[in-house]
Amino acid sequence: MKAIGYYESGSIDRDDALLDLDIPAPTPGPRDLIVRVRAVSVNPVDVKVRGGALPVEGTPKVLGWDASGVVEAVGSDVSLFEVGDEVFYAGDITRPGTNAELHAVDERIVGHKPKSLDWAQAAALPLTAITAWELLFARLRVPYGRKSGGGALLVINGAGGVGSILIQLARRLTGLTVIATASRPETQAWVRDMGAHHVIDHHQPLDAELARIGIGEVDYVAGLTATEKQLPIFPTIVAPQGHIALIDDPETFDIAPLKRKSITVSWELMFTRPMFGTNDMIEQHHLLEEVAQLVDSGLLRTTLTRTLSPIDAANLKTAHALVESGGAIGKTVLAGF
Repeated sequence: MKAIGYYESGSIDRDDALLDLDIPAPTPGPRDLIVRVRAVSVNPVDVKVRGGALPVEGTPKVLGWDASGVVEAVGSDVSLFEVGDEVFYAGDITRPGTNAELHAVDERIVGHKPKSLDWAQAAALPLTAITAWELLFARLRVPYGRKSGGGALLVINGAGGVGSILIQLARRLTGLTVIATASRPETQAWVRDMGAHHVIDHHQPLDAELARIGIGEVDYVAGLTATEKQLPIFPTIVAPQGHIALIDDPETFDIAPLKRKSITVSWELMFTRPMFGTNDMIEQHHLLEEVAQLVDSGLLRTTLTRTLSPIDAANLKTAHALVESGGAIGKTVLAGF
């Protein structure tokens, strides 16, 4: 089957950074689906892994942690899906990725594709939707669907893939005042369109920016990028007994100055459940089913901003370079082999 992968990690500028491959098709485990992939999207994790993770010697490493497609075969213990079902999911970082014609994935982290979206629109959603949902409702513990109670959420880097979904979830499913950071006119317009009540510039001091919009402290912070850079200001802008959740990879993160206000710090990694086969792994299936219903009811929208076709090494290199540039808005998707 066709796939895209690499034999040596490194810069995207190398000719062999990503290669068109012909590799054996996967066989399903007991709870696996074999999905014929119709579209994939590119996330920062793809770039991080490609830049540093070495393949097993002689075996190419296939990336990709977002897909939409059709179930072509099922394992012996599968109970949630049937052959022919249209699905979307983000996969498992410990297994071969979705940049292949056929992909094996555990049914417990898969959802039925939103009926109102095409393949590319659906492929833009899973990883960012899971991350944003788990961050907001599991890590920050904001009550789902409760409009009363107030409070404010600060989303650092609102125009990225996770921020774009997180703003929508918080605006539509909670009573929080949603404040997003964005520095360029186009990203500021994007986060407003996603539903942010206020937009501030993360290149300026955040305390001054919050004061400008009449807010002294926030109850929740979603640190999606450069959280280490903003850490010194958190004791000032986070309310007593507030909560910070982050998804990025700071080299150090000294939270001792947060003790005086009893500020909680949580990590979110959407791969944790499938990586460790946790007892609640199936929650990602339930989550994606809920996301699909919210999309089909018009409460959530896809964050697709660019589609490349076909799914091949050249287009995937273009998408990786765009993510690496730091200037991407929303999600880039590759559609069709």
